[in-house]
Amino acid sequence: MGTLEEKDEVIRRQENTIRQLQNLLARKDEEIQALCSQLDKYQSVLIPLSYNQHDKHGRRKERAQGISAEPQSLRTIQELITTKFPEYPKSEQSKELIKQAISDNDFMKNLEMIQIREITDCMYPIEYAKDSLIIKEGDVGSVVFVMEEGKVEVSKDGKFLCTLQPGKVFGELAILYNCTRTATVKAIMDCKLWAIERQCFQTIMMRTGLIRQAEYTDFLKSVPTFRKLSEETLIKIADVLEETSYKKGDYIIRQGARGDTFFIISKGKVKVTMKVPELEEEKFIRTLELGDFFGEKALQREDLRTANIIADDSEGVTCLVIDRESFNHLISNIDEIKQKRYDEEEVVARKKLNKEFENLKLSDLSVIATLGVGGFGRVELVRIGSDSSRSFALKVMKKAQIVETRQQQHIMSEKTIMEESNCDFIVKLFRTFKDLKFLYMLMESCLGGELWTILRDKGNFDDLTTRFYTACVIEAFDYLHSRHIIYRDLKPENLLLDVKGYIKLVDFGFAKKLMPGRKTWTFCGTPEYVAPEVILNRGHDISADYWSLGILIFELLTGTPPFTGSDPMKTYNIILKGINAVEFPRCISKNAMALIKKLCRENPAERLGYQKGGIKDIQKHKWFDGFNWEGLRDHTLRPPILPRVQNAVDTTNFDHYPPDCGNLPPDDHSGWDKDF
Repeated sequence: MGTLEEKDEVIRRQENTIRQLQNLLARKDEEIQALCSQLDKYQSVLIPLSYNQHDKHGRRKERAQGISAEPQSLRTIQELITTKFPEYPKSEQSKELIKQAISDNDFMKNLEMIQIREITDCMYPIEYAKDSLIIKEGDVGSVVFVMEEGKVEVSKDGKFLCTLQPGKVFGELAILYNCTRTATVKAIMDCKLWAIERQCFQTIMMRTGLIRQAEYTDFLKSVPTFRKLSEETLIKIADVLEETSYKKGDYIIRQGARGDTFFIISKGKVKVTMKVPELEEEKFIRTLELGDFFGEKALQREDLRTANIIADDSEGVTCLVIDRESFNHLISNIDEIKQKRYDEEEVVARKKLNKEFENLKLSDLSVIATLGVGGFGRVELVRIGSDSSRSFALKVMKKAQIVETRQQQHIMSEKTIMEESNCDFIVKLFRTFKDLKFLYMLMESCLGGELWTILRDKGNFDDLTTRFYTACVIEAFDYLHSRHIIYRDLKPENLLLDVKGYIKLVDFGFAKKLMPGRKTWTFCGTPEYVAPEVILNRGHDISADYWSLGILIFELLTGTPPFTGSDPMKTYNIILKGINAVEFPRCISKNAMALIKKLCRENPAERLGYQKGGIKDIQKHKWFDGFNWEGLRDHTLRPPILPRVQNAVDTTNFDHYPPDCGNLPPDDHSGWDKDF
């Protein structure tokens, strides 16, 4: 009996020890988590990390940097069609080598044959002797190369990566935008290369898209159904026309079949035949050629085909095709967008808001702390004189740096768009200032902190939290897109929490007002968030914002974007593989996954938000079932995270930034900012 009691006592002591150790382990885990969080904060602020560094769970630990090419001027676009670049003679063997190298390259293989032919013709020869540097890591580059003869060695940070043989493309990131080279390429034997400059490459890409758009629009104007439609609508329809090819003898349409598809012939000719009861053979009716169309009735209602249409060209036939559903989606969406107009009362209210600050001088502001550090400067928390009851964010940008990176047009666009915007989900701009060294933007302060900081510290958000923040972004997008403004830089870093915990969109450096129905061509955005059409220089519009919305939902739910690579070019190549190549983790619900996939369709015209119901289609999606949109708009809906803000000068929700000890930038006397 005593023995059993002793054994029970031993077991009790052991269980007690296990409980104590478990409690100790739990406390240690909490301490480690807190220390990791602190370490992440210090790293993201103080340490310049390598591109796209993640923690052991794949989550981003550093702020993503936006990238922008030089904006295309209107004059450049108008001259695109007539711009001619010199063509350099090449043997058939050299042409074939270049085309094959492009076809084997993960990025350039996505180009169209007409683009590849023109790029091949415009490539110029260049030679490098053994041991010479072709590309130096850290230098700014604008040329892409194809190697015909020789051998090169690629290294990064002094470490050998690989060797490249003839028939390889290298340096391709430089043709997307002005950037520093990410590796060194050295000739280890005499090399013969073919090269093309960024300006030439981008002109070819843009010209192809614009010529095609003009041709398609002209085709549509000749069709009675489309004749009364506006230019804006015709351009939208031209964008969704799909090229379909047929071999000689192929039946494009069969008599008696039901159809909902309309065709325009863009290459070759077809014959129209009919089956007549008394004849064994089909009766020939007529021939249709380039620019002719058929199946027009199918766009209004289901069409019972009354004749056969047969490809009748030895070189094949190409048709531009649109189905009834796509056509109706577009027409409905365009009509809805047209009904949205600026609210006169809203414009008056905005002017009244700005009037309060019209006599304010820069010297009236006193700096309290730094809220953030960006590409062109810093954002400071300021107050007016000694008034501590309210505070503002002052964005300070170096003029010389703006000029150096040729971003003047983007900065002026940012000012115009922000000073006209009056939306509860967009940070308001009250006043601008300038001197010889800096430009200043006085904005409302959002003391709840960056959404990125909260995401970094928490790891990821649940469905409820993600839905609230996504809904705030959708409201901001609805406001912008109804005014034909594309945002182009959505990411957690550009979403700030106000004192109530609601999200406001900030940083409009890449935003642009588009002409209705038109596209823009400048490479803009953050690598993980850019849409495929931006990467491929096909021209983009507001549908690129819907792509980035899908990426944002994925990152908020998981802590990392769906497309990430060790350098920007690898990221772009992963993006071009599409959302269906992404493995969705279990933490993403079925409905959330369905929404992300609908937002991240490869074809911009097929993305949810861009179709028939516009942004309402996103709001009606199953993932938002039961969401209180009215409560969100009038700010009565309780936010998932309520930030702690003691007073108007409390900066505890922001990371700490060391003071700016750098040299003052040089003066800028060019006068480009006279209207700032």
